[in-house]
Amino acid sequence: MVVPRKCQPNLFHVCLLLCATGAVLGEFQLEPLNLTVLQGSDARFNATVKGTWNFITWTVGGLLVLNFNINGDMTSSSEQFSARFCSRDTSCVEFTIHNVARSEDASLVICSVLGPYGSKTAQLFVQESGTVNIKGENVTVVQQGQQVELQCVTSAWFPIPTVRWTQNGQAVSSSLQNTTSMADGDTFNSSSILKFQADRNTTVECQATVSSLTSPQFSSVFLVVVPSPPDWTVLIAVVVSIGGLALLVLLILGIIFCYKRSKEKPSNYQDEMRRVRIHSQISGGNAAEQRQGRENAGYVPEATTSLPPSTLSDSVFSQENGFKVSEVADDVNTNQARNGYSGAHITVGESGVRKHRHVTIV
Repeated sequence: MVVPRKCQPNLFHVCLLLCATGAVLGEFQLEPLNLTVLQGSDARFNATVKGTWNFITWTVGGLLVLNFNINGDMTSSSEQFSARFCSRDTSCVEFTIHNVARSEDASLVICSVLGPYGSKTAQLFVQESGTVNIKGENVTVVQQGQQVELQCVTSAWFPIPTVRWTQNGQAVSSSLQNTTSMADGDTFNSSSILKFQADRNTTVECQATVSSLTSPQFSSVFLVVVPSPPDWTVLIAVVVSIGGLALLVLLILGIIFCYKRSKEKPSNYQDEMRRVRIHSQISGGNAAEQRQGRENAGYVPEATTSLPPSTLSDSVFSQENGFKVSEVADDVNTNQARNGYSGAHITVGESGVRKHRHVTIV
């Protein structure tokens, strides 16, 4: 594209005007462009204009809330908004929002300088600080080596707070804690659980914070660790194992003994019956012998009358039986004494015949 010579001076003036306007616009600054504050605190913005200006306006959430002129006069829609010179130099104006409340409409702050300076926009973020609490007592007594579990609850925070734990001022590894959060209306609640093994007295602290807080909010508990009692688990396990093994051995031995007794019982019974039978036979023989008695060689029946008188003389026993009467009597008395009999006697009758009477009792 070719520009005629007549148009060149005009283009030069236009470029010079645009550069001058840009330079002027570049002399107007708004700081900070992003501001995060805690709800209930004050938010401050500074507008710096290098050059001549007369009037500045401030708009919050789409509403004009304040006018400020070069003379320091201010017109505000509410006591919540105010403005002043930063110093004796009138080139800087400080705009303040008091007691900031969280609202989506109030997130945009626009500063406009009357004249060729234009306007600039800043972003305002408002956060809320809630509560922090560790459930349980402030002082907790636990045994040494015991697994400890603590729960920290945060309520009514915006945005979701950062929760961390410390022990005696030292940060706890994130692997020992588990934190979950959930919305509650336009705020957030969080729950963080810490698990660790107690080995000594320690102060445990749960901290919650957001970027606008200068120092975190916290809740703490003091753990008193006492020595744990002796662990008898291993000893009890060993004793129970040995006792169980001994009972098992005794049970096996008992089963073996009962089995052997059951196999020996028939033969023992047969032997016993054999002994009883032999004893009965022996007893029966003795009884029969006692019932039958013994033969009395000196006994002569009284009814022997068929014998001739000569045979009834004193020499009968000596001649025919080959022994004397006295010997028979002695033999009879000896047998009677041996057998325990009594009442046997020998008499001599008128005819000179010696008679022997004997009673045998069975």
